[in-house]
Amino acid sequence: MTHSTTPIAPTATRRTLHKVLLASAVALALGLPSVQAQAASADDINIDAAQTLNNLYKAHPEAETLAKNATAVLVFPKIIKAGLVIGGSYGEGVMNQGGKPIGYYSSVSASWGWQAGAESYSYVVFLMNPKAVEFLDKTKGWEIGVGPSVVVVNEGVAKNLSSSTLKDDAYAYITDQQGLMASLSIEGTKISRINK
Repeated sequence: MTHSTTPIAPTATRRTLHKVLLASAVALALGLPSVQAQAASADDINIDAAQTLNNLYKAHPEAETLAKNATAVLVFPKIIKAGLVIGGSYGEGVMNQGGKPIGYYSSVSASWGWQAGAESYSYVVFLMNPKAVEFLDKTKGWEIGVGPSVVVVNEGVAKNLSSSTLKDDAYAYITDQQGLMASLSIEGTKISRINK
């Protein structure tokens, strides 16, 4: 008796593999039961986000210029990244418009390769035009790197930012307690709306 198999399209296979790895990485690295049990309240997220923005503005005054020109600001005050070969990150944040919260979001990513350990960081995304905000609202999850252009601000980019040089859809700062984190990327991170 012979079996016939139908080949799976490479794109579908990659998507399925990506989803399985993402779910596995987040579950392995963070432990889904503990993530659910320790999920922050909307008030906690708002307080932590305000502190994250204050720290960012003190360390990088040009970020405040971005905020004044932005249509909305996404703030993820604490992202936990952990892994052992397969890794993942997870955090929750808030979108502010006019200084007021208008929605809550999760940030999830997966990675594989040589890695061991855990770290936490924050990131802030300044959405500079209505198109970027609408894209996030209309998608079932925004994967950074697909859709609106995002510039990750490092020390070099920060020195040249001014209201006259702002041409991209979004600008992101990745920070920890000591300053900008040059070694981290948010490329491939998926941001999805959550209920709070």
